[in-house]
Amino acid sequence: MAHESKWVTWISHSVLMGFSIACIIPFILLIVSSISSESSIIQNGYSFFPQQFSLKAYEYLWAHWSELGRAYGITVFVTVFGTAASLAMTSMLAYPMSRSDIPLKSFWAFLVFFTLLFNGGLVPTYLIYTQVFEIKNTIWALIVPGLLMNGFNVLLVRTFFMTSVPPALIEAAQIDGAGEIKAFYKIVLPLSAPIMATIGLFEAILYWNDWFNGMTYVTDPKLFSIQNILNRIISDIQFLSNNSSLASTAGGAMAELPSTSVRMAIAVIGVLPILIAYPFFQKHFIKGITIGAVK
Repeated sequence: MAHESKWVTWISHSVLMGFSIACIIPFILLIVSSISSESSIIQNGYSFFPQQFSLKAYEYLWAHWSELGRAYGITVFVTVFGTAASLAMTSMLAYPMSRSDIPLKSFWAFLVFFTLLFNGGLVPTYLIYTQVFEIKNTIWALIVPGLLMNGFNVLLVRTFFMTSVPPALIEAAQIDGAGEIKAFYKIVLPLSAPIMATIGLFEAILYWNDWFNGMTYVTDPKLFSIQNILNRIISDIQFLSNNSSLASTAGGAMAELPSTSVRMAIAVIGVLPILIAYPFFQKHFIKGITIGAVK
């Protein structure tokens, strides 16, 4: 049995390693393509080694660094502030739903679950945010629509609270004179670091990659996030590529614009911060998903 168990372990590790390599391959192609010349990509296609090394794509992005730097600052602020606010709202909504002594607990859980099945649609949502909350062309347009990213997150946090935070601890804190708010911040949240890190990573990725809210509610270029700026650059490149006469009259640099490699460089710039941050959350991410979902 021990010999058979070793074979099962070896096969399982091999399969998982294969999946891991399959996930890494696209990123390798992405980076290599971003430092390859446009002509080599067109002639030879994508490869794992740059057949003709070129940094023209990054030079093009560097020429737009004033816009990119401002957009990066906006995106970092929106991601950090939005993630913190989302975690606060999600946890404060999930905590009462996890308590057995809260009236109408099932009703509130049903309302949250209902949002997973139906929504008001784009037009009513747009009217609410622009005419009621008046967030159009403000920094809040990038934050408010995503404060409660998904009702699934609320239900996930509620399940964690119910299964991983002993009610006896809360009762003991109340006996010692702690109110609900103090028990929540002093006992429940410290014990919920894994699920908080998990949900925080989910929401940070959604805020960082969000382009729809910027496209819908923001028309002022000074408020564009990094995703909106990158989409704008791609649109400019596609416009010049589709109008070769304009590109040729604009000069040799525009006529030889590295459209494919620029797209890859844009993708590298967009995904790099998430790749750097993910390893720091991985431990809590795995634990939070396991406890919050399985139990």
